[in-house]
Amino acid sequence: MCFDSDSLPPIPVLSGAAVSHDDIVLEAGDGNRLAAFSATPDEPSGAGIVILPDVRGLYRFYEELALRFAERGHAAIAIDYFGRTAGVEKRDDDFEYMPHVGQTTSEGIQADVAAAVARLREDGASAIFTVGFCFGGRHSWLAAGGGHGLAGAIGFYGRPGVGRDGSTGPTQQAAELKAPILALMGGADEGIPVDVVQEFERALEEAGVEHEIAIYDGAPHSFFDRKFEEFADASADAWDRTLAFVAQHSGTKR
Repeated sequence: MCFDSDSLPPIPVLSGAAVSHDDIVLEAGDGNRLAAFSATPDEPSGAGIVILPDVRGLYRFYEELALRFAERGHAAIAIDYFGRTAGVEKRDDDFEYMPHVGQTTSEGIQADVAAAVARLREDGASAIFTVGFCFGGRHSWLAAGGGHGLAGAIGFYGRPGVGRDGSTGPTQQAAELKAPILALMGGADEGIPVDVVQEFERALEEAGVEHEIAIYDGAPHSFFDRKFEEFADASADAWDRTLAFVAQHSGTKR
């Protein structure tokens, strides 16, 4: 689990920003109905963000993150992973997510990403990015090879190598990734050692994939959390890099 249920993104709220938001239900190409949270700026930049949460699926942290993107002009949709097994209703903090995580598939997640990408394009976004955390970071990078026509794929402390279930990851699939990659990693992440991140970087270089990888010395997994005041500098830099990456690859202002 990346964040506590009461955690919040370490990003300042922009007071006065004109943003609308709503709980929505999307339908994937395979007929799956999935819960999502949409945040839309009154003055859109043209960039759209698909947010892929950690293993718990959609909850407050990612809704707040969608709002922070929208305050900066970027339309955002945070998706849930468990429409196929848990339905589309709101869930409380006692939701036992791991049995549902075990039933997800990469194909299903990419179908759900495609539904969010399509909605953002319908709403006028011309440059679409994925942004994921942990479990979602891995699938954000994989989305660069998912045929979505992404402008970029951003991952916070995703697992780039072979998964615990033996599945190949972004490192092994580097040649299939068709969008620029941004990876924001903790240098003290016990579950994702630096040498695994460096292997990912080498694979991207060999495949000719445009990429940027930042490793924050001393930062653990899930450092991007307002509670972790000791990692405020790393979090601020990661957010700045995210906004700069979106601006660079969409032609929008930061």
